[in-house]
Amino acid sequence: MYLLDTNAYVEYLRGKNALLLQRLASKPVVDIQLCSVVLAELYIGALRSAQPSANRTKIDNFAQPYACLPFDLLAADVHARIRHHLESLGMPIGPYDSQIAAIALANGLTVVTHNTIEFNRVPGLKIEDWEIP
Repeated sequence: MYLLDTNAYVEYLRGKNALLLQRLASKPVVDIQLCSVVLAELYIGALRSAQPSANRTKIDNFAQPYACLPFDLLAADVHARIRHHLESLGMPIGPYDSQIAAIALANGLTVVTHNTIEFNRVPGLKIEDWEIP
């Protein structure tokens, strides 16, 4: 089971990375999860774009068949532990990335991201980069 990071969705929506498109198409819909944090980032991007309405429609159309996981109480607890641990090491990651990682850990999912440098800092988090062979 996979949780796509924001950059994976953006690459999918742009349609320019054939390897990412192929890997996503090869997975059953039930194996791909969305999360509220990634959707919020995508919605912000749509609002900032030159075509906010069209981009919001693209996001909503893509998201329609997938389950969307919330940033719930368990994820909040995991998030707090991730942030505390990484800050104590002097290696924090962005707040949205730590929330996405927490949702993945709380639900036993692998994060699909091209941002491996940040996500590799999270202990126990499984990640895959579908943009490279």
